[in-house]
Amino acid sequence: MRQRNSLRRDFYERDTEKVARDLLGTILISTVGGHRVSGRIVETEAYIGPHDPASHGAERVGKTKRNTSMFGPPGIAYVYRIYGVHWCLNAVTHEEDYPAAVLIRAVEPISGADVMMQRRFGKGAHARPRDLASGPGKLAQAFAIDGACDGHALDRAPLWIEPGERIRPRDVVAGPRIGITKAADWPLRFCIRNCEYLSRRHP
Repeated sequence: MRQRNSLRRDFYERDTEKVARDLLGTILISTVGGHRVSGRIVETEAYIGPHDPASHGAERVGKTKRNTSMFGPPGIAYVYRIYGVHWCLNAVTHEEDYPAAVLIRAVEPISGADVMMQRRFGKGAHARPRDLASGPGKLAQAFAIDGACDGHALDRAPLWIEPGERIRPRDVVAGPRIGITKAADWPLRFCIRNCEYLSRRHP
């Protein structure tokens, strides 16, 4: 059942770059594992279609078992593992059968920080709040996101996104994407200016 306040499919059914910008300030909520945690999305990256050489759905790759969800309807999760260790959460965008998605790179914790702390560092651990979800792998661990969430509709439990504070255009910073070798200089990483919860500060 759709969560009453969640973002609707038509939010995602748009140009991927615009979705990446507009996801800043929205609220990611997870009840995976029976614990509710939430955070404000502060950093995203757009992967804009088959012509994007850095995309998992680039023309040279095509549709595979790993990236099937990226070709799915807008508004579902595309979750994959990097380095055989870390899970990453993406929101599928644009239209069905067009492989485009937004990587959720970092969030500012709002609720459930104690649960995030235990998931990230173990029982009894202490860390700065900005270290809990400041990176896609950290975020997935803190929100208990794994391969079981791949293909999940992001408008319903146990993982969904709700509207939040609208970020003014002047407070959005765009720059090169991180951790890729192809088209790394394309300015498709979007962050909230001067935010301390980013995976990496803008130069």
